[in-house]
Amino acid sequence: MTAHVPVNNEFLLSSLLSKQRAAFMRDGAPSAIQRRADLLKLKRALLDRRTQFEAAVSKDFGYRSAYETRIMEVVPLVQAINYLRRNVAKWMRPERHRVSLHFLPGRTSVIYQPLGVVGIVAPWNYPLSLALMPLLSAIAAGNRAILKPSELTPATSDLLKSMLRDVFPEDQVAVITGGPEIGAAFSRLPFDHLLFTGSANVGRKVMKEAAENLVPVTLELGGKSPTLVGPDADIETAAASVAYGKLANAGQTCIAPDYALVHEKDAAAFVASYDAAAAKYYPDGAADRNYTAIANARHYARLRGLIDDAKSKGARVIETGGDTPAAARRLPSAIVLNVTDDMTLMREEIFGPILPVVTYRTIDDAIAYINRRPQPLALYYFGRSSVDRRKVLMRTTSGNVTVNDTLMHYVQNDLPFGGVGMSGMGAYHGMAGFKTFSHAKGVFEQSRWNLGGLMRPPFNRTTDWIIRYLLR
Repeated sequence: MTAHVPVNNEFLLSSLLSKQRAAFMRDGAPSAIQRRADLLKLKRALLDRRTQFEAAVSKDFGYRSAYETRIMEVVPLVQAINYLRRNVAKWMRPERHRVSLHFLPGRTSVIYQPLGVVGIVAPWNYPLSLALMPLLSAIAAGNRAILKPSELTPATSDLLKSMLRDVFPEDQVAVITGGPEIGAAFSRLPFDHLLFTGSANVGRKVMKEAAENLVPVTLELGGKSPTLVGPDADIETAAASVAYGKLANAGQTCIAPDYALVHEKDAAAFVASYDAAAAKYYPDGAADRNYTAIANARHYARLRGLIDDAKSKGARVIETGGDTPAAARRLPSAIVLNVTDDMTLMREEIFGPILPVVTYRTIDDAIAYINRRPQPLALYYFGRSSVDRRKVLMRTTSGNVTVNDTLMHYVQNDLPFGGVGMSGMGAYHGMAGFKTFSHAKGVFEQSRWNLGGLMRPPFNRTTDWIIRYLLR
């Protein structure tokens, strides 16, 4: 029995971890040539199976356009692989660091070493990219890895483990499948690092389990990512960008705009422009061939419940995109006006194609509104004023920011990606991912001739003079 088939025994999980750790200790850190070769193998395997993954994801969701999977998952992965292959050899070189004058001519450097065996827990909303993107970073840093994909996307998970089994030996990369009980056992393993992507509630449990073995964790969570449309923004452009970010994958994106803050004078124009953009992107509404279904019945019912709760508390809901059978789980785009803080959709991450619009009078009021809530994973700002832009950037805290667009910070390979506070901890992508899965070992090399002897017994007047100099 291998780890590439469902595992229901915690002993087998531990055995797999031990197998990978033994292989890591035996073989040591892979060379830059080997890492680049492994990344290239993975890229070729991914491209060879691209249409299969597109079909598998669509099957898991009930329906998702092949173009959406290609653009939102496959393209970012391929671009990330290309970026890592270009840069990994440079990142592996020892970094020279400054030496204090009184330690010259000694030398200091930092060597980045792989941690060993990394655990990766992936979610269902982007079942391909959010499993493989952290794996790319782990491979670039020279680690071995065990993945736990979501049980809610079984077709994609099966294809993922089949592909990785063909590309890597089990003692280098393995896939574990199973439900929440396997996820809990997985989180208890003494990995050298654990990366989890998912909800804050599950993230708390993962962190608690990992703490028993002092396993460092990277948590990529979510939250209510705001969009602040400045009073001088181009409303039509802003609304079109928000509609794209909100409706891609039917809003089932951790960095999707959760709600929009719009100046009170622009609210009507924003709503009209948003609806126009949604109609342009998806001419057939919720039945459009490029519009994604809600991934499962429970999630669909939850989103319908958010709309019903808002209506019962006085909200005005504008649904566009036509009616579709509930069994199809194709939820129409919805804008919610007259929202209040007691509505459930203003207290929970929406994770669907529902956009609450909140009006404000001044930029300071909008910033205060954002800051009264937990730090989000992403923040979006639209506007021309450099003063307002700087104010928003300096006075709010979020995982990442995109200015005058949505989602685009995620695909900038040279930027770290990660949350802060309730939206997560730690970061990966690019060099940040390389460093997350590496140990930065500081090294000091003493020269044959040095001043160190003057600071050792027996002490004398020279020692006293040196101490006075250092205490200036």
